[in-house]
Amino acid sequence: MQGIWSGTISFSLVAIPVELVKAVEPGRISFRMLHSEDFSPLARRMFCPKDDVMVPPEEIIRGYEIAPERYIPITDEELESVSPERSRTIEIVDFIDMKEVDPIYFDHPYYLVPLKGGEKSYRLLAEVMGRTNMAGLAKFVLAEREYLVAVKSTEGALAVTTLHYSEEILSADDIAPKAGTIEAEAKSRMKKSIKTMMADFNPGKYADERREKLLELLKRKAQEKAPVEAPVIEGEEEEGPIDLVAALEDIMRKVKKSR
Repeated sequence: MQGIWSGTISFSLVAIPVELVKAVEPGRISFRMLHSEDFSPLARRMFCPKDDVMVPPEEIIRGYEIAPERYIPITDEELESVSPERSRTIEIVDFIDMKEVDPIYFDHPYYLVPLKGGEKSYRLLAEVMGRTNMAGLAKFVLAEREYLVAVKSTEGALAVTTLHYSEEILSADDIAPKAGTIEAEAKSRMKKSIKTMMADFNPGKYADERREKLLELLKRKAQEKAPVEAPVIEGEEEEGPIDLVAALEDIMRKVKKSR
């Protein structure tokens, strides 16, 4: 797995060299927008409706909207002046019980891979955290953004989950129905219905059926008719032919193996 970040995870006098890698591979199937006339891939451009022209990159700046059609312009230099320095350490500041963290705070998962010299300490930390169900809270900077993260043990490995800050969580006060009287019989029926559907969580039991059907559709179309080709743009190197059917079959094997 390709590393996203490398540094150390530390607390007290412990420092373990690690590398951050992704823990999930989104199954979303993406499409390119093509010109229906010649199948050329379409490119996005910045358009100014007032001047009716395409705007080149050197004339584009950022602006923060404070009211409809009112903005505060900000330069790259100003943004850089408030950006935190890149972290070389994931420093744990607190250990918490993961049961106390509402899943609504969970954002994106990653894995930490031990680097040379840190295997023993890594294994020890993962084992202790796994036995106690504790997680370490830390902050670190990735791609100019400071993240709050929870470091926990997952099947003997250390996983990092970025967490939303409290100000990012929207209140459910206006969503939850106001308190009222509920009949005991209705409560009993609800409990009974839930009890009959109780099961252990088995993620392999569930699958993205639309994605599987879409892959089958693409595979069938690739076998029935040759893929369209975009015209070669002068100055670009032409890539070798792609065995589309083989690529789709490989994806299908991975989908079925993960179920």
